[in-house]
Amino acid sequence: MSAVLNVPAAAPAAAAAHFAARLSFETDVSDVHADLESGERGIVVVDVRSSESWRQGHVRGALHLPAARVAARAPEEIPRDVTVVTYCWGPGCNGATRAALEFARLGYRVKEMIGGFEYWAREGFAVVTASGVERRPADPLTAPAAGISCGC
Repeated sequence: MSAVLNVPAAAPAAAAAHFAARLSFETDVSDVHADLESGERGIVVVDVRSSESWRQGHVRGALHLPAARVAARAPEEIPRDVTVVTYCWGPGCNGATRAALEFARLGYRVKEMIGGFEYWAREGFAVVTASGVERRPADPLTAPAAGISCGC
């Protein structure tokens, strides 16, 4: 018996609804990078990690707003007519999810950047550190060695 087919795949309409819903809640580092590079004004990228983590490295153009402070600071710092994109350390951390929930409760449109800061850095995108801007080589397990886009 097939391990994959032990539970049958969803009907195409149900699958389409599921995957469309996922894309309405999540975005990836490549798409965020493309929007930041193009100057897209419809998003605000929010790093929800601690100050120590922020200083260690963060996405250029991100706003620093630790998850525990979202409710207190967001209404004064982030316009209501943008989509907020939250990120934390990486796939093993749910800080971005908790912050996204808080933004949603405050009435913001919000998406979580899957992969977080870990995959941002692993894909070779520029990071801001206490020493300035640096770019690490792309990890060939997460991004093509010849470029910054997987082409999907």
